Amino acid sequence: MKAVVYHKYGSPDVLQMEDVEKPTPKENRVLVKVHAASINAGDWREMRADPFLIRMGGGLLRPNDPHLGGDVAGQVEAVGENVKHFRPGDEVFGCAHGSFAEYALAREAYLVPKPVNRSFEEAAAVPIAALTALQGLRDTGGIQSGQKVLIQGASGGVGTFAVQIAKSFGAEVTAVCSTRNLDMARSIGADHVIDYTREDFTRDRQRYDLVFAVNGYHSLSAYKRALSPQGIYVCAGGALSQILQILLFGSLMSRNEGKKMVFMGIAKVVQTDLGYLRELLETGKIAPVIDARYPLIEIATAMRYVEDTHAQGKVVITVV
Repeated sequence: MKAVVYHKYGSPDVLQMEDVEKPTPKENRVLVKVHAASINAGDWREMRADPFLIRMGGGLLRPNDPHLGGDVAGQVEAVGENVKHFRPGDEVFGCAHGSFAEYALAREAYLVPKPVNRSFEEAAAVPIAALTALQGLRDTGGIQSGQKVLIQGASGGVGTFAVQIAKSFGAEVTAVCSTRNLDMARSIGADHVIDYTREDFTRDRQRYDLVFAVNGYHSLSAYKRALSPQGIYVCAGGALSQILQILLFGSLMSRNEGKKMVFMGIAKVVQTDLGYLRELLETGKIAPVIDARYPLIEIATAMRYVEDTHAQGKVVITVV
């Protein structure tokens, strides 16, 4: 089968299409014939080993595992002996490492049935980004109906889902994005939009019950200033310096005033959460924003586009 591999860290030029052995599912594994996948920030970070700490677990001089890709949508090709809920021919989506390939192995618990009213491309755009948004807002942020919620980085993969998921919880949502993305943010349900090139929300009088920062760049004190008396700031990502700030000083800054400053960590692949997202997708409460689609053979071009462009939503890789 054809698969995208990389044998050294670096730019998208290190990505190669190679013939590799088609995997065989065992125990609780499912072999998926990949119809579509999508690119997440973790993919290009692994490719470049950025931050350098990635090398500590993934290979110091070169990647231990040459395969990339996490989101997947496709058809079940074969199942392991302990798989109970899927059979060959079933249409599924979820998470499978190495999904930039014609076939990928996934744990049964990492897949759910694909909604019949959604395409493979739409389903493939959902898993990791939407899991991050859901778990950050619900589990870390404790989102409640009626709250004033601000999403910083609202036009990216995680951010576009965060706006929609926050609305599904009954929140009043403010989306922070650039000028060109304001109309898109409104179209996916944002009640208010802020153009960060013209306005700094941390200096406004408005206070928020929950600030969910996908790509944060303000100081922690600025975020704290934007919170209501019992508000919570959730850092979902950003530069390494931003993450280190929240890890080192977040708990210290949360001791007084009732305000909380927390880092959500890496989203977990939970089948019940994927099932919840499936329902939102099926009922139209969330819909992926797809910026561009590239065939598998153009993976390097697609990865370069993600790195060089502030994509609106997700970039999808089509395989079949």
